[in-house]
Amino acid sequence: MFEVNQPAAPLAERLRPKTIDAVIGQKHLLGAGKPLRVAFQSGQAHSMILWGPPGVGKTTLARLMAEAFHAEFISLSAVLSGVKEIREAVETARIHQAHGHQTLVFVDEVHRFNKSQQDAFLPHVESGLFVFVGATTENPSFEVNGALLSRAAVYVLKSFDDAELGEMLERACEELGGCRFSDAARHLIVASADGDGRKLLNNIEIVARAAAAQNVTEIDEAMLGSALAENLRRFDKGGDAFYDQISALHKSVRGSNPDGALYWFCRMIDGGADPRYLARRIVRMAWEDIGLADPRAARITLDAAETYERLGSPEGELALAQALIYLAVAPKSNAGYNAYNAARRHVGQDQSRGVPVHLRNAPTKLMKELGYGHEYRYAHDEPEAYAAGEVYLPDGMREPGWYAPVPRGLEQKIGDKLAHLRALDAQWRRDHPDKS
Repeated sequence: MFEVNQPAAPLAERLRPKTIDAVIGQKHLLGAGKPLRVAFQSGQAHSMILWGPPGVGKTTLARLMAEAFHAEFISLSAVLSGVKEIREAVETARIHQAHGHQTLVFVDEVHRFNKSQQDAFLPHVESGLFVFVGATTENPSFEVNGALLSRAAVYVLKSFDDAELGEMLERACEELGGCRFSDAARHLIVASADGDGRKLLNNIEIVARAAAAQNVTEIDEAMLGSALAENLRRFDKGGDAFYDQISALHKSVRGSNPDGALYWFCRMIDGGADPRYLARRIVRMAWEDIGLADPRAARITLDAAETYERLGSPEGELALAQALIYLAVAPKSNAGYNAYNAARRHVGQDQSRGVPVHLRNAPTKLMKELGYGHEYRYAHDEPEAYAAGEVYLPDGMREPGWYAPVPRGLEQKIGDKLAHLRALDAQWRRDHPDKS
């Protein structure tokens, strides 16, 4: 029987590495010759942004840096701090400087500070009053001011893989007095962390405490199920994980890979994404990536969205999944999407051109006398119901050719028809040189 010590500090804090060599993971930054390893060994501190998902050691690295550089450590949380706390940190750093000590200011979740708050650090970073280390789970390109970003190196931290989490599990079991996990339970608790070391250690602590209370010597799957509530995968509905996964879903559809589309769809559903949001994105995919190559795709996605509204979860999600499969295997075309965007760009930059007189409506006698609608050719009265050579763009504007059908699906036939109509236009101009 093992015993679980219950000191005030949580397990994650007790296992926080005391040296850089004790850090698990991040070998791309901490391995021999890698950027942060070199920085630690040089003893020369520099400002930086640590960007990565939760629970990968951003705070730990900041603390180890302060120790390695013999710097005083000041920690701020952008969630809890404001201008007052920033000013206090600056004054504390000045006191340290007066006593010949360097200061490292660590700002957790720096992306939550607004522009003026981030700007408050700039003069002190430039003057060398302190070394600035920011931690963020969001893309700093979008969430950190350019001025501050230009003065700090950006290091990307990665989620822990299963082997690294397994090593963390071994350390935790040793710290807890030798608790044991069955092979199946070990696999499940590592999977429950989803790459988040802090989440893994919290889960281990909860389960170990429950096992000790029940005099369980080896933690198995049943023990895990009874001790842990359902653990959703890490999924930030407003952060990078969200946009990365919806991007992967969209690109799997565009790449005609139904298995990839299903995987990312299920990942997002499993992580708590709103199926209604996914339904809207799926409809968008039909128009953006399939378009007129298969017009049925849009109708199928709309039907799937309506089915979800009727049935809800989980039954309605099957309709969305099958719509994704259809989109993935459908012929692809972005011709309509490109044509629309090109037309929008042109109109946004072009002058306001008048409607040609022959295309104007003439509901009054005066308008008719002014020539409105004169010589307009009614397409239904023409051969093939097509007024060859007729002009439908403003005077002086060249045919832009925005819509270029692809040789796939229905658009192949559309392309053939448009080529035939262009040939009729060319023949009409040859026959009517005075009007072309």
